[in-house]
Amino acid sequence: MKEIDRDVRATVNKIINKRVTTMKAEESSSDDLLGILLDSNYKEIKQKGNTNFGLTTEEVIQECKLFYFAGQETTANLLAWTMILLAQHTNWQDRARDEVLKVFGDRKPDIDGLSRVKVINMILHEVLRLYPAGIGLGRMIHEETTLGNITLPAGSFLQLHMMLLHYDNEMWGDDVKEFKPERFAEGVSKATKEQASYFPFGGGPRICIGQNFAMLEAKLALVMILRGFSFEISPLYAHAPHTILTLQPQYGAQLILRKL
Repeated sequence: MKEIDRDVRATVNKIINKRVTTMKAEESSSDDLLGILLDSNYKEIKQKGNTNFGLTTEEVIQECKLFYFAGQETTANLLAWTMILLAQHTNWQDRARDEVLKVFGDRKPDIDGLSRVKVINMILHEVLRLYPAGIGLGRMIHEETTLGNITLPAGSFLQLHMMLLHYDNEMWGDDVKEFKPERFAEGVSKATKEQASYFPFGGGPRICIGQNFAMLEAKLALVMILRGFSFEISPLYAHAPHTILTLQPQYGAQLILRKL
């Protein structure tokens, strides 16, 4: 683990140093998240006149690790589970592909079109209900709080188990374990009988800052996949949801893709 950590730090540090050199040569490098972060940081330090302001290299490295593990890994898992479920429920795969062709045709996907793919939006929300990236959220109570007939003292730590709520048949109905994207036909707020029973991105003031970006990214990738391929489950696939930080297929997502 220590060796891997050193390798990651060395790799990211090398990238950062190269970007900083480019910036100091007054060449633009802000065409991605790291470039925007470094550019903003460099301007902050330059404006204040010393390095006590802005982020240190160590803090930038930590941000890069966060971009990857909280952003790339979670979205990749969402797409993997989505393809598995659409391979198992080909009627929804066909519906989603029909929508893609109707909205975009042969055009390159754009923001306007991605905001109008209702079927894909329903599918992604249902996948996040069944297989959220994180299965629980930890929260600290800072003030004494009463919930029903339970009083929780300040300093209590709560573990909010997302899947217990996402699979609660009193909230979702007797078909809670079934893949039914139509639950979200009228949006998230009308999908359940109770509020705060669906929170794949968390909630409140600490809701995931990357929620909108992640959903946009997932929609774009799914549109491209559906337009280029049809897919079905391979006989080699073994269904085994497994948690290593995020919820992922333990033995991989074996799919058979056919080019359209």
